[in-house]
Amino acid sequence: MTPASAAAAPALAARYWRSRPGLLVLFCLAFFAALYLYPLAKLFVWSLYGPKLGLANYERLFTQASPFIAFRNTLDIAVIVTLVCLALGYPIAYLMTTVGPRARAAISLLVLVPFWTSILVRTYAWIVILGKNGIVNQALTDWGVVARPLSLLYNMFGVQVGLSHVLLPFMVFPLYGVMARIDMRLVRAARSLGASPARAFLHVFLPLSLPGVAAGCVLVFVLGVGAYVTPALLGGEGEVTLATLIELMIRDLLDWGFGATLGVMLLTVVGTLFVAFSAALGLDRLTGRG
Repeated sequence: MTPASAAAAPALAARYWRSRPGLLVLFCLAFFAALYLYPLAKLFVWSLYGPKLGLANYERLFTQASPFIAFRNTLDIAVIVTLVCLALGYPIAYLMTTVGPRARAAISLLVLVPFWTSILVRTYAWIVILGKNGIVNQALTDWGVVARPLSLLYNMFGVQVGLSHVLLPFMVFPLYGVMARIDMRLVRAARSLGASPARAFLHVFLPLSLPGVAAGCVLVFVLGVGAYVTPALLGGEGEVTLATLIELMIRDLLDWGFGATLGVMLLTVVGTLFVAFSAALGLDRLTGRG
């Protein structure tokens, strides 16, 4: 192949795909079916297997107490983690919009550095920090705040702290992506018309940032519902979530049918919540383009 023909090859390939968009769409559909639809269909088929082929696993799902307890714990953790991430992430994202480029880069780096660390490392770090002989309990006992170490691990509190740390970047950056596009001249115009800084923020900036709030909350909530590593390591026996219950059924009890049924339940819950949020807020708000 001559150098001229080699240089012309990419242009010919691009022209080929532009002239045949149907093939590109067909390839994308095949890729989607192989990597998403087939595994989901297989999961649903597995959920029908039990003592005999049928809906016995779904009857167990609605008659046993453990799935409902796991579902309640999962929703409690996801809601609280979402609220904590919003309370911490909104000021951080707002600060990023008000500082200079260097300070903004430094804040972004501080948020991203833990995100680049393995989730196992971050979770074990919280075990060291929150343990009975950890940094927090040692400080509280040394200062005389408490007489004995507090139980901060292997309960709901430990899971919420660990997951909030893990999912905080997923709240900060959708918020910042929306806040960075807000025209600050609107806030300054409100100030020039006599509004106090607090009123200008509440009546101008905050409403314009709500698409970022919606996107961040949905993203953190969905990831919190499906989280496994942090609840498995920081949660106790009474804090079983849907993800840890699925792992228990499949790995320990080898009950693949009921484990698949729980997986279908988790998928249905997440999908239903996402559709509900989409209908209430609009897809443009969820993607931060509203």
